[in-house]
Amino acid sequence: MNENIFLKPILKWAGGKRQLLPIISPLLPEDFSTYVEPFIGGAAVLLQLQPDNAIINDYNAELINVYNTVKEKPDELLSELEYHSEKNNEIGKKHYYNVRAWDRDSDAFATNYSNVQKAARIIYLNKTCFNGLFRVNSQGQFNTPYGKYVNPNIINKPSIMALSKYFNDNSISIKRGDYKETLIDLPKDSFVYFDPPYLPISDSSSFTGYTDNGFSMQDQIDLRNQCNLLNEQGIRFLLSNSSHPKIYELYDGYDINEVPAKRSINSSGNKRGHINEVLIKNYDK
Repeated sequence: MNENIFLKPILKWAGGKRQLLPIISPLLPEDFSTYVEPFIGGAAVLLQLQPDNAIINDYNAELINVYNTVKEKPDELLSELEYHSEKNNEIGKKHYYNVRAWDRDSDAFATNYSNVQKAARIIYLNKTCFNGLFRVNSQGQFNTPYGKYVNPNIINKPSIMALSKYFNDNSISIKRGDYKETLIDLPKDSFVYFDPPYLPISDSSSFTGYTDNGFSMQDQIDLRNQCNLLNEQGIRFLLSNSSHPKIYELYDGYDINEVPAKRSINSSGNKRGHINEVLIKNYDK
């Protein structure tokens, strides 16, 4: 394990675990060979643990492109971010909406922009959009409005360079796709941390805009089944989800701890605040 104090999340991500780390960290085992995080999001837990060997994954292609670009082309990424920072200082809102509109023509977006430009776009939008809310519409287009921040930290060179060094100095496999693929043929002494899209605590609180495909009740059941398979294999897992009666029902028999959390990202200000989440595990710590 490494201990680099500059390793911090470079993106503000809905459902991010940075503010829950004081609660999660004491529950994390230390004696594992491979750390696996199938829903990596903002990577707060990964960067807290800083394992030497890890498999990380997310369905969100934009997010995974950011991490691959940080690993492979950090200097080019920083140059693009400097450009966006200068433009944001000059024309702010106008530049934001120009950049946000890049993906409105999907064919042009796929062919006219490099992976570095796409990664810098997501970081720039993330740092300047309303409340850091990454949200896409049914066409997969980023649709969060401008946030009007004063002096947003768009470039964040120390964290980007530290993350690039961490990815390159260690055995970190970065995948994009179905989370189930990351669970195949794992060593028995692996440790898996799941942070999936949460089961909504009410019909009105549902938010599935991280990708354009959502995460259904059947997906929650499938995830529980995957946890059962890991448990049968003797592989330890920790899972975060909402404190919902259905989650308690699905994971009956496992160690379930309810914890307070603060929801800091929501499109509606009156829906941000303290809620209860659960941490579910199949091991003693």
